[in-house]
Amino acid sequence: MASSSNRVLPGFGLSLGYTLVYLSLIVLIPLAAVFIKASSLSLAQFWAVVTAPSVVASYKLSFGASLLAAAINSVFGLMLAWALVRYSFPGKRLVDALVDLPFALPTAVAGIALTALYAPNGWMGKFLEPLGIKVAFTPLGVLVALIFIGLPFVVRTVQPILEDLDTEYEEAAVSLGANRWQAFRHVVFPTLLPALMTGFAMAFARAVGEYGSVIFIAGNIPMVSEITPLMIITKLEQYDYAGATAIAVVMLVFSFLLLLLINGLQAWTAKRTGRAR
Repeated sequence: MASSSNRVLPGFGLSLGYTLVYLSLIVLIPLAAVFIKASSLSLAQFWAVVTAPSVVASYKLSFGASLLAAAINSVFGLMLAWALVRYSFPGKRLVDALVDLPFALPTAVAGIALTALYAPNGWMGKFLEPLGIKVAFTPLGVLVALIFIGLPFVVRTVQPILEDLDTEYEEAAVSLGANRWQAFRHVVFPTLLPALMTGFAMAFARAVGEYGSVIFIAGNIPMVSEITPLMIITKLEQYDYAGATAIAVVMLVFSFLLLLLINGLQAWTAKRTGRAR
């Protein structure tokens, strides 16, 4: 009785059972169904589906554009987080709220808005078109959409670390002869690096599976601007469920690897932050 009354979580057994059942129904069973459906293909058939030229081209676009978008967001997300934490300016709260807009905005609405903006007759597209810069219906349009949906992950991951970082360390470095760049490089950046890497991984993972905001601006030109989620949808529309799940398995395995990476980076971030304190 004494041990039962001292438990932090009352009814732990029931809570754990409910959690496992709920997790199984919502996550584990659907994911297992993907692998089971894909297993209906022979190894040769599976390999033929996931290595088809159009599918490989979609891998290159999805993963390549996602990697580049996450890298760009890491740079400009850090700059935006720095401005929001370190400076006061008119409209700061509005800018801070707008950072979360990609979270709240339906992805289809974002895709339509970006397409209308960057189309050849759009507000920005009509100025870029004469310069030979085509955004909508090209891989560049895919990159723009992925940057849009990935930016909040970097900003919101780096921002709390910056808020907790005492400026006295930078001031001490400057007083010892370091310039502002040296103080940032040797004092601030090492502290921000774990959070920045976590934000990069999260933005990358989000971009890899993005569909709604990309499908409109991509143009879906075969071998040029087709993303991997579109290939899955196309096979589902053709009632090729085994082929769709085969491609989904490749994406799923890659997502699992990213999830492990993100968890490792988050643990590293917590460890580094604890040591700093």
